[in-house]
Amino acid sequence: METTAGKTQWNRQVIFFIVALLLSEASSETGEFSVAEEMESGSFVANVVKALGLEVGELYARGSRVASNHNKQFLQLDQKTGDLFLSEKLDREELCGPTEPCVLPFQILLENPLQFFRAELQVRDINDHSPTFPDPDILLRISESTTLGTAFPLKIAQDLDVGINSLQNYTISLNSHFLLHIHTRSDGRKIPELVLNKALDREEQPELTLTLTAMDGGSPMRSGTAQVRVTVVDVNDNPPLFVQSRYQVQILENSPIGSLVVTVYARDLDSGINGDITYALFQASDEVSQTFGIDPVSGEIRLKKQVDFEAIQKYEVDIEATDIGALSGKCTVLVQVMDLNDNSPELTMLSLTSLIPENVPESVVAVFSIRDRDSGENGRMICSIQEDLPFSLKPHLGNFYSIITEGALDRESRSDYNITITVMDLGFPRLKTEHNITVFISDINDNPPVFIQTVYTLYLRENNTPALHIGSISASDRDSGTNAKVTYSLQPPETGDLPLFSYISINSDNGHLYALRSLDYEAIQTLQFTVRATDGGSPALSSQALVQIVVQDENDNSPFVLYPLQNGTTPCNDLVPKTAEPGYLVTKVVAVDQDSGQNSWLSYQLLKATDPGLFTVWAHNGEVRTARPISDRDAIKQRLLVLVKDNGQPPLTIVSTLNVLLVDGFSEPFVKLPDEPKDEPQTDSLTVYLIISLVSVSFLFLVSVILFISIRLWRKGDALEGDRLEPNCQFSGHLVDVNGTGTLSQSYQYEVCLTTGSGNTDFRFLKPINHNLPPPVSNRDSEEDQVFQNTYMLG
Repeated sequence: METTAGKTQWNRQVIFFIVALLLSEASSETGEFSVAEEMESGSFVANVVKALGLEVGELYARGSRVASNHNKQFLQLDQKTGDLFLSEKLDREELCGPTEPCVLPFQILLENPLQFFRAELQVRDINDHSPTFPDPDILLRISESTTLGTAFPLKIAQDLDVGINSLQNYTISLNSHFLLHIHTRSDGRKIPELVLNKALDREEQPELTLTLTAMDGGSPMRSGTAQVRVTVVDVNDNPPLFVQSRYQVQILENSPIGSLVVTVYARDLDSGINGDITYALFQASDEVSQTFGIDPVSGEIRLKKQVDFEAIQKYEVDIEATDIGALSGKCTVLVQVMDLNDNSPELTMLSLTSLIPENVPESVVAVFSIRDRDSGENGRMICSIQEDLPFSLKPHLGNFYSIITEGALDRESRSDYNITITVMDLGFPRLKTEHNITVFISDINDNPPVFIQTVYTLYLRENNTPALHIGSISASDRDSGTNAKVTYSLQPPETGDLPLFSYISINSDNGHLYALRSLDYEAIQTLQFTVRATDGGSPALSSQALVQIVVQDENDNSPFVLYPLQNGTTPCNDLVPKTAEPGYLVTKVVAVDQDSGQNSWLSYQLLKATDPGLFTVWAHNGEVRTARPISDRDAIKQRLLVLVKDNGQPPLTIVSTLNVLLVDGFSEPFVKLPDEPKDEPQTDSLTVYLIISLVSVSFLFLVSVILFISIRLWRKGDALEGDRLEPNCQFSGHLVDVNGTGTLSQSYQYEVCLTTGSGNTDFRFLKPINHNLPPPVSNRDSEEDQVFQNTYMLG
């Protein structure tokens, strides 16, 4: 176990090394303060604002603190007032030992911007220790034949105080044989010596007892005493003498215990028992007696414990050789401890910022200090961090360093950095210390949300149920936390024509789109709008994506028959000559479907007929043709039911009714068929609008047609009167061209017969014009008819 004196010596060496290191780089700006030891914790030391020339409040604004290389933080700073206080009671002897003055260097650190002020605190000594002797009883054996003036060194007293408070003088009690002489050594220690002033006579006085008093120079003065007992020894007139009075040796630190330091040797000219010599340590301090041991017979000095250069660099060991007659001789061994690179560099972290914001250049990440307890090249250090990081290492005064960002960082590229601080000395072998710190980059809102697609196309079948989930859109944000929380919103159309918010809604949290009500493909085929994604940062960033909702058609509309009209009025009869060949075009069923795609593809089939084998219906264009020659057995009145069916799933249908008259020629009177049971009208508003549009567009054309028909009828005169089929049915020259209507694939021409005198304008029949029939008129009339037909023929 180390004694108090040993620890004090070690602390003294450490403090001396630190003070020497800091003083070597001191400048004129160093602040010097002093305080007496043993002052209570919290005692006022000084005001650093005045001492360093700073402004009031600057310490608090710039973030000040006290930093030192000492193991303990012995000062505390009030940032608001600048007052410096003791944080604990200081013991000068513990801090500095015999070193005077006792100076504790420290740094006043301003963090923003980074600045260091060097300062020193001098601990003044007070006289709080009395001189003490390691052994209160000093035994001397002095031969009675000792010559006058012989000096006998005495054991010294120890005083832990320094300066005037340390040991200053010795006194000896009054006696008739000895005087006290004070000898000052090169290291400043005062050695008391008894000088024989009067010859001793063992027979007269075999033993003397003296009082040795040690006094310091403090006020009040302190003292300590020891008893000196002098035993007068019979004549032994030759003391041992060392061959060298001073030995100088070097030993490596950390040498193993038991290592030989040196061997001392003394000779005694006496013979016999008076020439036998024993060796021993003389006036050894606790540190010396614990570190070295000597063989009393051989004089070998060996290590009892390892020596440490950083604690003590040299030892001064006094050796005494004593013969059996108590005569002795002395020598001094100077042991120089050689330094080894056995101490790794030390790093003390003073300030660490683990979280720094991105896009902020030159942020101070860490402030730290380094030191190495070795000396020379073994104590020189180099400090570094990784080169592939966006950080730089900046040195400061007194082995202080700071780590600063080289520029703005991007959290989205890298969110954290592991920095390894490496401190390496220049000794052999080289020792290094590594300290790892982790720096996290805090997020700022510098990235807008980004949609996975710039245009989304979603499909929705018409007649959907309300609140139906149509689909989802998604945007991501490279930021984190609140800055990455994305909310979605619909943007109103620029035109404002489409009530978008009555059709579509969006979940602001997840981007799900919903249909608010049922959509009709025939009314709306496409909805196009913009969705905005906004993050939760401040200020918020956003982006937009275009969404197209395509309404898909369903087969929800039945086919509608344009011709023949199925409006409940008496239908017009189609006339077919009995001489018609197979394949003769009777009429054509024209139908449309409001649906689209295959839902609007129409097919036709003959559902029912008076004579099923006489007529056939083409499935793709609705043309009704004769299937065979007409015979006399066929009924004159033929009624056909044509089924019109779309291609949807399931298919929707409508039935069209046709009335066909078989005639021997077009000179036969028109026979009006009995009215058939009328079906319920299936027209809707769209059909009405379509008919009104067709009538409006054709009005002017019909007026012209009627005018030309009137002229034609007037010219024909009575010859045409006999060709009329019925007095109330007039043939007009109005030709209707059905070209590409519905599913017709060819152009056909029909002559329209309108009923007269019935009060309605329904179609009566639609007769195809057969150019092969010779007209029963004159050549002039034939030429006029040909011009009329060429003029009003469509397609």
